[in-house]
Amino acid sequence: MKSIGSELIFPKTTMLSKSFLTDQRFLILAIVGLLPMVIMNMPFGGFLLFYEVALYFSIIWGLFFYTCFKTDQVKLKTTMAVFFLTQAFVFAMWDLLGLPRLNPFYNLVEMPFPMSLLGFVLGVGFTEELVKLLPLLIILKKAKEPLIPQTMVFYGLMSGIAFGVYEGVGYQMTVNAQQEYDVSFFLNIARLTSLPFLHACWCGIAGYFLAFAHLYPKYRRGLYVLAIGIPMLIHGLYDTFANVRILPLILVFIGLMLLMVYLKHGVNYQSKLRQ
Repeated sequence: MKSIGSELIFPKTTMLSKSFLTDQRFLILAIVGLLPMVIMNMPFGGFLLFYEVALYFSIIWGLFFYTCFKTDQVKLKTTMAVFFLTQAFVFAMWDLLGLPRLNPFYNLVEMPFPMSLLGFVLGVGFTEELVKLLPLLIILKKAKEPLIPQTMVFYGLMSGIAFGVYEGVGYQMTVNAQQEYDVSFFLNIARLTSLPFLHACWCGIAGYFLAFAHLYPKYRRGLYVLAIGIPMLIHGLYDTFANVRILPLILVFIGLMLLMVYLKHGVNYQSKLRQ
């Protein structure tokens, strides 16, 4: 230890240096590993506690999406704006305006199939996917340069996660709390992990087509229809068959496949739209 020296055993100079404290890998590990301990020391309960935990999982998803889908156009400020704008829109339209009650197709959700399918697609699917789109439209309108599809996919993923988090907190405090402990525990975990991920994938597809809509105004209307139509269809089908064993998994897997294939075929889409 004497040969190594105290500075290498406890390198306080390096630990306090700006380059180390701003190192991306160090910051990611600190946030992911230590944030739950920070939450434990906050004197909050009820909604705020659920929301803090939901934010923690959102950060993990955000870091994962940033690693997989980042582009030079992706900005932290814009990412934060999308995340919190989505939640603000959901709160205003769900809790203040009661938007679901204004959509008559919601009344079909409890009816037998195939009427329930119409309810879930044109009611739940259309309304929820539309609200998730609104922050993306604002970002596109205010952008100082054309945003490429992969950039908008990332922002769509973040908008979907934000919606899933808000929805998940509500379920944890109402529906999930009424279940048996083991069922409630599993549902709470699902509402923080897989289910927000589904919302993210569907909104990522929307962001993809919205980017093309603004890059190629000639086809804007049709691309807007695809941006809302494809996600709301997958969403509605998933909700309709949510209790039919393996079918929901197949549907969400198809949605994920579509998102990735769209990204791989982005050049082909551009070639078609240029003609």
